[in-house]
Amino acid sequence: MNFKTIKTFNPRTGNFLDQNYILSTLNDLNEKVSDAQLAFTVYRNTSGNDRAILLETIAEEIESVAEEILAIATLETGLQAGRIQSETVRTIGQLRLFAEVARKEFWLDAVIDTALPNRQPLPRADIRKCLVPIGPVAVFGASNFPLAFSTAGGDTVSALASGNPVIFKAHNSHLGTHECMAAAIARALERCNLPKGIFSSLIAEGNELGAALVQHPGIKAVGFTGSYSGGTALLDLVSKRKEPIPFYGEMGSVNPVILFPSALKDPKIVSSLIGSINLGVGQFCTNPGLILTIDSEETQSFCSRMTEAIDKCVGEVMLNKAIYDSYEANMAEISAEKSYTLLGQGTKVAGALSVKPSLALTSGKKFLTHPKMGQEIFGPFSLIVSCENDTELSEILMKIEGQLTFSFMGQEKEFNEQAHLIALAKEKAGRIIFNGVPTGVEVGYAMIHGGPFPATTVPNSTSVGTDAIRRFARPVCYQDAPQSLLPMALKDNNPLEIFRKINGKWCQDKI
Repeated sequence: MNFKTIKTFNPRTGNFLDQNYILSTLNDLNEKVSDAQLAFTVYRNTSGNDRAILLETIAEEIESVAEEILAIATLETGLQAGRIQSETVRTIGQLRLFAEVARKEFWLDAVIDTALPNRQPLPRADIRKCLVPIGPVAVFGASNFPLAFSTAGGDTVSALASGNPVIFKAHNSHLGTHECMAAAIARALERCNLPKGIFSSLIAEGNELGAALVQHPGIKAVGFTGSYSGGTALLDLVSKRKEPIPFYGEMGSVNPVILFPSALKDPKIVSSLIGSINLGVGQFCTNPGLILTIDSEETQSFCSRMTEAIDKCVGEVMLNKAIYDSYEANMAEISAEKSYTLLGQGTKVAGALSVKPSLALTSGKKFLTHPKMGQEIFGPFSLIVSCENDTELSEILMKIEGQLTFSFMGQEKEFNEQAHLIALAKEKAGRIIFNGVPTGVEVGYAMIHGGPFPATTVPNSTSVGTDAIRRFARPVCYQDAPQSLLPMALKDNNPLEIFRKINGKWCQDKI
């Protein structure tokens, strides 16, 4: 039987790598979803400790092949070894953090209203609820994070932690990295004596297989990290399903940075912003793509210093040709468009997909009349908007669409004086940062990596941090259920020893 194959591309040499990867078919998709459905009948009944052991075993397997991952990932992505190593550490850390969450099972949101048989005028039944796994989850790998947001990344680990099988669609930019990670997961499943259908993957060209995946009736939720066009296209397909399902799309953001007068004088501000703009060749969804301030002599001095700094920057290679072509087209448009002033561009390293870091300037008035200026340019670019006054700045913030982050730089006195701007940011973003840049997303208990549309498709969720586990679960309520039929989290004797809300009070009490 003849199989169609695909190769990955080296962004530095401009050549395809030697290895061939077999493309999946619609038959493969159907088989893998069927396997996942069957595996779900087993996996949904595992304990939090069982799932924790699986995640820890995956982490061990990835650690055992870290050098192999490093070798192939640097070739496929053009990223430096240090970046791949740090992302490997983050991926392993995510697995172990979610293992801790799965083991403790506090995320189940157990709530119990005990029976009140003598209540007048009507008695109250015994009512208990907690979260349960939702079913097989489709996950789309991200181009810009070959490890932390891909095969064993945040969406996959949070779905596995909550008891759901995963069908993963690999990103074509790093298929060798994917196969190495997928093999590590397969070995972990075998070591834990769990069904192989708990994790499977697909490799595809074009959009047909991805469309079929999100429309398959066996899929119960989707996790996506990628472009606005790709995310909205999948969201549209999901909305046409006979059975609606959650679609968790994270589609990027310009992450506005608002500079108050004191920040403009800060000697560290330029190096901080330039470093953030050029970090990872700007290929982060939290890249500071928009810098807003009020026009003044300090603003003009700041722009001059930013120009000097960007001119000294050295760009790197982009992850793939599609991202490279889009960035170069945007830079050509900005250079030709009179509404922008191109302040400066850095140099670039030798490499097929190498680009120049760039910085542009516009006025608040022009920004308000050109909606495209508020759209993300994926790469090492930022636009400074010099506003005429506070009113114009407020108007811009009111018109800006949903974002992953807003950053404010200045002194506490300025923050209090401009509290209305911070209130606007709270309506527009999932994370508000003070005197810091948006790049660098901590994976922890309090992190929110989300925001109103179009930053994400579900504004009350996060794709980073422990709350990500709740995306792939749904609440079930039990009324007057016998103890033997209740989930562990809802039994009278609280065998999990978790905090539960009993008659409105959070406690670890037994009933």
